[in-house]
Amino acid sequence: MPSYTFTLDGQQQVVEADADMPLLYALRGELALKGPKFGCGLAQCGACTVIFNGNATRSCILPISVVNGASLRTLDGLATEAGPHPVQAAFIAEEAAQCGYCTNGWMMTLVAGLERDPNVSDQDIRNMLTGLKCRCGSHMAILRAARRAADTMAQDVVVQFDPQNPNADVDVDTDREAQA
Repeated sequence: MPSYTFTLDGQQQVVEADADMPLLYALRGELALKGPKFGCGLAQCGACTVIFNGNATRSCILPISVVNGASLRTLDGLATEAGPHPVQAAFIAEEAAQCGYCTNGWMMTLVAGLERDPNVSDQDIRNMLTGLKCRCGSHMAILRAARRAADTMAQDVVVQFDPQNPNADVDVDTDREAQA
């Protein structure tokens, strides 16, 4: 059986698998990740979204052979010791998740898009999120979280997140050098 090597959330991984096995199966089964989920298996819902070479990509239809040598990011690897990614912090502050099953797709799509360009309009956000599904009806809270994340990321700030008070507004520190 062939093996495939790729960077996943900053760590090199090697997975032995058939060339046409969906990446999602390796992420969930072989690597035991919890972020990407199996939703539809047809790339229509977004629950399986990962960032593949900088782009939001549905991992349920992406053959593992395609990611050999590539760089992947998942929801499992977004947060750091300093706190959550600005998109994660915004979802927490806006209470944008209900059951949470679809949250991976919304967050990873926003991370990919907002890291590319955080200076987006509300319509740009809606366009970015087209095709994602939420059966709980959290769309308005998700849009508020997206706007909050875009505004935070556009300021090029370091998010100061208080895990003891996750619903509080996030504090931002624009003095990055003071943190170094």
